[in-house]
Amino acid sequence: MSKKILLTGAAGFIGFHTAAALKQRGNHVVGLDNFNSYYDPLLKRKRVALLKQMGIEVIEGDVTDAELLKQIFQKEEWTHVLHLAAQAGVRYARKHPQSYLKNNLEAFLCLLEQLKLSPHISLVYASSSSVYGTNEKVPFSVDDRTDCPANLYAATKKANELMAYSYHHMYGLRTTGLRYFTVYGPWGRPDMAYFLFTDAIMKEKPIVLFNHGKMWRDFTYIDDIVEGTLAALERVPQGVFNLGNHQSESLADFVSILEEALGKKAHVEFAECPPDEILTTYADISLSQEKLAFTPKVPLKEGLYKFVSWYKEFSLTNA
Repeated sequence: MSKKILLTGAAGFIGFHTAAALKQRGNHVVGLDNFNSYYDPLLKRKRVALLKQMGIEVIEGDVTDAELLKQIFQKEEWTHVLHLAAQAGVRYARKHPQSYLKNNLEAFLCLLEQLKLSPHISLVYASSSSVYGTNEKVPFSVDDRTDCPANLYAATKKANELMAYSYHHMYGLRTTGLRYFTVYGPWGRPDMAYFLFTDAIMKEKPIVLFNHGKMWRDFTYIDDIVEGTLAALERVPQGVFNLGNHQSESLADFVSILEEALGKKAHVEFAECPPDEILTTYADISLSQEKLAFTPKVPLKEGLYKFVSWYKEFSLTNA
């Protein structure tokens, strides 16, 4: 049976790439996005313009709009829902906590309430590596404790996993959570370090490294994330899965690669690590390899060079 997929957050970074990949595979996909202003909505509009050129419809609306959801679910015989819409960012929550409650908790509840009326529709949703919080054991395994979130964003993502499990238990929903690890690549989010650092280096502005650069991240290229997400849609195994590169890289090495790719040196300033930042992320992907046949292919250097190439072209086009 051919898939009919409702994809929330279609104007976002991962949503955009995943929607395009689904269309290229011959699936019927319709997007939903509220185009919020967490970062410049113009970038989201540009992504969606490309999706529309591919023949992908993107509905402008909010997942918390129960009446709109009802209409969307009546419009099509969906086989899957891919829920990528969320309020992203860690530090933004310090001043805008209500946005996380509305966009991460209320929105997910609205979606689950709609899905319980159609339990044959499979749900795949975005969780985050941030759920591991202050866990000091590495690499992070899906069997590790995730009850010590370091920030509100992480707390809402962990809550999503618990909500999904409860609706699976009560109503038989098939739910798969994907814990994404530091996703980067072309058309990426301008609030992320790789984008901010690239922009600052090109403009000869300083970049700030927390903990004197002694931080480690499992950077995962967008194409690998898309492949893992498509595999989850294909199989929809119950539970949560890590999607990461299974390699933790130092922020100092990350900056060195960016300098090499850009042909310019960074002006580095060091700062103490805020309490809502974690020092290390590192994905154990053994379960994802077993259940999703997930094997990341793009090393950090190759991925950053691809991002820089896109960034330069995008900057020239939008100068």
